[in-house]
Amino acid sequence: MELQDLVLVSVDDHLIEPEDMFVRHIRPAFKDLAPKVVRGTNGAHHWVVEGQRAPGLGLNAVAGRPKEEYGFEPVSFDQVRKGCFDVDARVEDMNANGVVGSICFGSFPGFAGARFQKMQDKDLALATIQAYNDWHFHDWCGKHPGRFIPLGMLPLWDVKLAVEEVKRLVKLGCHAITFPDNPSMIGLPSLHNDCWEPLWAVCEENAVVICCHIGSGGNAPYPSEESPIDAWITSMPISIANAAADWLFASFWRRYPGLRMALSEGGIGWIPYLLERADFTYQQHSAWTRSNFGKDKPSDVFRRHIITCFIDDEFGLRNRQDVGIDMITWEADYPHSDATWPNSPEHLWQSIRALPSTDINKITHLNAMREFSFDPFSILGRENCTVGALRALAAGVDTQPLSRGGLNPSAGSDKPVTSADIKKILSHV
Repeated sequence: MELQDLVLVSVDDHLIEPEDMFVRHIRPAFKDLAPKVVRGTNGAHHWVVEGQRAPGLGLNAVAGRPKEEYGFEPVSFDQVRKGCFDVDARVEDMNANGVVGSICFGSFPGFAGARFQKMQDKDLALATIQAYNDWHFHDWCGKHPGRFIPLGMLPLWDVKLAVEEVKRLVKLGCHAITFPDNPSMIGLPSLHNDCWEPLWAVCEENAVVICCHIGSGGNAPYPSEESPIDAWITSMPISIANAAADWLFASFWRRYPGLRMALSEGGIGWIPYLLERADFTYQQHSAWTRSNFGKDKPSDVFRRHIITCFIDDEFGLRNRQDVGIDMITWEADYPHSDATWPNSPEHLWQSIRALPSTDINKITHLNAMREFSFDPFSILGRENCTVGALRALAAGVDTQPLSRGGLNPSAGSDKPVTSADIKKILSHV
């Protein structure tokens, strides 16, 4: 196998919502109350929800900028690549990166729609979530069949409403939802609460994957004001390990053997240790903790139910059997700062070129296609889904870095950027 022959399906990318997204989809009764974009005095664009300003419009949407300009900014539409908010341009950028399929997490609603979950007017909140889902499915995913895996958002304050929204989305063809990695951290019942049982049941029945993105239950805190921001960036993916252990020891897996969840953007290199520790914990402590995995070990349950994903993780790939080769998936993370766009195939190839082709195919696309009920081959033809074929379509796409200005925490200084520097930037956006 050569690099040009790879088929890449990314299970974690991001988008910036266009300012007209609610125009066609919000119910008429809520038209004047729908979220809208306003311009700040400093040139920033902000979404306003129930009169409250959401922070920066495109934080960390830095694909296509010089690395010197990376940071927790930009904050306006003209500071990002068009592919962040325009689906036609996004597909061009996917072609340039050799990526055939993509799951796109939203931006201003927050992961799992946390901003919408906290709205005071629950009728408006439900209408907003449904309008978002309709825009995402019809206008974003639907415009280019075979290129996107739809990701639904749920009204999590009411499980009955959430179940009904899952059923509505499934009828459209959606088989993935965004859900907080630790719902109790955003004021919802814990994932162990019986109230969620109907949601687990409907997701299993309809092969809907529960996608828990890092930070969806609240970002890991900065170590200190003086800590280099590199420390936080380094540990952020691994921070989902606490949530992974919580999900792993949940009791509902035995009741829903077909249920799947994904540790979105969590990486894989840390997983073998977590599973070794979980098995040891079960062996050493279950007599008094009363955990019950039946004939299984915790590691068996993890590899059966939990989808993992990585951007660049050579250590994890060397230990892929211990991670669980049949549940490993790949992500591009466009347009965030960890993304290697437009050279993702080259970066990935360095880590996988020595692997058996059967493992390469599982990791790059087959696992994702199976678990997310996604089949671009039947629509596009497999021969048109490879890195080589897609890049041939992108000959005219300009991928050269372009300076777009804006706030730069390191401008004029050799001092490492700290957590305090980032907080200062966020206070201005």
